[in-house]
Amino acid sequence: MCPRTPFARSASSDCAPAATAFTGGERTGRTCGRLGVRRQELESSELARRVADILVDKLAEDVVVLDLRGVTIVADCFVIGTGTTERQLNALIDALVEGLHDEGVQPLRVEGTPESGWVLVDFGDVIVHLFEPERRSYYRLEQLWSGARVVVRIA
Repeated sequence: MCPRTPFARSASSDCAPAATAFTGGERTGRTCGRLGVRRQELESSELARRVADILVDKLAEDVVVLDLRGVTIVADCFVIGTGTTERQLNALIDALVEGLHDEGVQPLRVEGTPESGWVLVDFGDVIVHLFEPERRSYYRLEQLWSGARVVVRIA
């Protein structure tokens, strides 16, 4: 069993897959031991880049993808983005959930609210942090995780 996901994995697995995508009954992917549903795994770096693309399409500012592998076991990647208003934060969350749902990927949880200025969308090995500008300046996650490699930065 992978320590970061509830799905059984083979002993050779290194827990690199971040999320699972439903394949609609195709014969590819793995069978989830608990659900018996065929799944196709999406690599964490691929998912992080897809998240960054969605955020940029919805005009998020200063989008950064941090590779946390070798720094922490919390996640493989953080994707950090800024929305200028509560309304934009809502739009970013909706775009992520809907856009990735179309690809068969669903968040494990969404924490926080746009009203608070910080929303976390947890996709397992990829965690998305969406901030209003003041909160992002206050929490400075890029500095907190300065040991992580910056994979993508779109200002």
